[in-house]
Amino acid sequence: MRIVVNGEPRMIEGGATVQSVIELLDVAPGARGVAVALDGEVVARSAWERTELREGASVEVVAAIQGG
Repeated sequence: MRIVVNGEPRMIEGGATVQSVIELLDVAPGARGVAVALDGEVVARSAWERTELREGASVEVVAAIQGG
């Protein structure tokens, strides 16, 4: 199915979850400072594994960085 991840179209398998996208982006398991929005709504980390994506979903993954 087609979804949009951080503004880029992607093809993923049906039944994919928010966690699937995190793995696709190669984000380390348990990485701190990572947030996900699905169709403009924040998804709690505790729900990533059970939140299924649908055709055309828009997923934004952001990570906090330190700097100075």
